[in-house]
Amino acid sequence: MGNSLNGKVAFITGAASKRGMGHEVALRLAREGADVVVSDKFLAPKSAWAGDEGWKGLEEVVKEIRALGRKALAVVGRVENEKEVDAAVKAAIDKFGKIDILVNCAGIVGTVGVPVINGDEAEWRQVFDVNTLGPFIISKAIAREMIRRKEGGKIVHIASAAGKIGAPGSAAYAASKWAVIGLVQSLALELAPYKINVNVINPGFFVTNILDNDALSKSRKAGITLEEFRAEEYKKIITRIPVGRMGRVEDIANLILFLVSDQSDYMTGQAINITGGHVMH
Repeated sequence: MGNSLNGKVAFITGAASKRGMGHEVALRLAREGADVVVSDKFLAPKSAWAGDEGWKGLEEVVKEIRALGRKALAVVGRVENEKEVDAAVKAAIDKFGKIDILVNCAGIVGTVGVPVINGDEAEWRQVFDVNTLGPFIISKAIAREMIRRKEGGKIVHIASAAGKIGAPGSAAYAASKWAVIGLVQSLALELAPYKINVNVINPGFFVTNILDNDALSKSRKAGITLEEFRAEEYKKIITRIPVGRMGRVEDIANLILFLVSDQSDYMTGQAINITGGHVMH
């Protein structure tokens, strides 16, 4: 266990999925000495992976963090709901007295494979509510606390490689992630005088829970098992990745650890690709 984050308090959104980035990031920051607030819109999201049936979500993540010798708090709330965010941030401040780090992993994909000409306005609004309005609301609430304390801070959002290149069939998702990069760059300029660094990362193809629903429906249509569908899908995807493998949540946690540590003090407003070489601009 490291100690680069000793004395720090981290607030992680989207942390309840067993195979999600938020879960792994929470554990990584705890291993480095941080106390961690984990939040999600669900206490325990469902997983479409074999062996995950008993997963208890946030409660289990809290137990894992405490087993690492750190303090933890679970809060349920949607990032796109200002009242719920304010209540979650208040609970965190009441327990820990401060928030030094925000890592916003909450996000949704929307229905995959829908061309713009067949797009649904309600779904576009939902995707933008979570992926773009959510980062604005959570950043606002936590940045205010950081400014009030006058001790700086670190904010990291998760966008996507689709925030740098178009995504046919997922235009709402891509557009929402491009918007997050614009928010991050603007926020970085506004918060720089307060010694608050704001960055965003753009993951490529990763093995997480975010595409569970898409995988379920497509495997049913193809008449194959979920495991068979994933194996075929990953094989196709890997041919497009120069380093020759899918991304792992540990890869994300390593990058985020750097961005929330004092080693990245001179970096702000950056949109960093983590794609195995698939996207390079």
